[in-house]
Amino acid sequence: MNPKKYNNLKLAIGISKGISSFILLFLFVASGYSLALQYYLAAYTNNSYLMFIMFFMTIGFAGGVVYFPVNYYTEFYLEHKYNLSNQTFWKWIWEDLKGVLVSLLIGVPVLLIFFFSLNKYGNMWWLPFAIILFLISVILARVVPVIILPLFYKITPLEDESLKSKINKLAVEAGIKVENVYKFNMSKNTKKANAAFTGIGKSKRILLGDTLVDNYSQDEIETVIAHELGHYKKKHIIKNIFIGTCSSFFMLFLIAYLYDVSLGWFNFKSIVQIAALPLLSLWAMFVGVFLTPLTNILSRKFEYEADEYAIRSTRKKEAFIATLEKLTDQNLGDREPHPLVEWFFYSHPSIKNRISAINKIILPAFTPSDKPDDNLNYEGN
Repeated sequence: MNPKKYNNLKLAIGISKGISSFILLFLFVASGYSLALQYYLAAYTNNSYLMFIMFFMTIGFAGGVVYFPVNYYTEFYLEHKYNLSNQTFWKWIWEDLKGVLVSLLIGVPVLLIFFFSLNKYGNMWWLPFAIILFLISVILARVVPVIILPLFYKITPLEDESLKSKINKLAVEAGIKVENVYKFNMSKNTKKANAAFTGIGKSKRILLGDTLVDNYSQDEIETVIAHELGHYKKKHIIKNIFIGTCSSFFMLFLIAYLYDVSLGWFNFKSIVQIAALPLLSLWAMFVGVFLTPLTNILSRKFEYEADEYAIRSTRKKEAFIATLEKLTDQNLGDREPHPLVEWFFYSHPSIKNRISAINKIILPAFTPSDKPDDNLNYEGN
């Protein structure tokens, strides 16, 4: 297996897909097909909200058909070629279909709220819509772990009491009250491994993929969880909510401004004209190109901080490095991507840079006064 070839292939396809999506959508608007679709749908309904949903469902369906071969190649063929997937073809179709249905269940109301804001508040539509998006994100953070994730995975309480005890101890030290530690059947889809700290409020959960539980030692799993808890301890979650909210408001303001300015370029008459609305997606793609590396720089900074917390809270530097090495191999990660690729596309530092940073961390000498838990195997540096 060649991890670099695997990652470069997926990256090249992802970039090509993004560029081609922008070009096709631009041609759809500039050539008049967007306006033609609006007129066609107007023959079936006079309700602007229904026409709006039909318009975007049509575009979404067309995009799904056009990119189905690409999605098949990247999500199914490549994953099997590199021995990462456990899915059959029809299982892959079913999981994707579930994803589409959940997206529609959430996305259609969001689209209707957007269209209402556009019609109600005119050029100021971005402000109430940004506020509502923030509220929706908070609600989703509560419901995703307990309602949406179980639609895709079987989630059960972790049975290993020893491991659960260590994880709960780490959570207490991080100042987090977690009701339980859960395992989910990640192996039904992939051979990759992962863990996560999800939810807010009473829906907070620590989730471990069965591929992680079954193939890693307790010390290794402990360091992974310590890293995830480090994000909470370092207030990354709060910082991300604040920064994400501010950037969302700014991005929507900028897109709204650029949208209004560009209407005349394509002879559109109003911001509520349905045929003009794909321009919003075009501007969102354009603005996203500039925001992506900025958000990734911040994300990588948080990852380094969480790594340091994991080392200092567990004192298991060697175990954590071993875990990162194993996860990189198991997930076919690129150990040393091109610096420009890492800077622009990577939300996590490369394994090479992470290990380099970890090796620079100096742990204080262990003393008996630290009173470690007898069940924990602390390792000095």
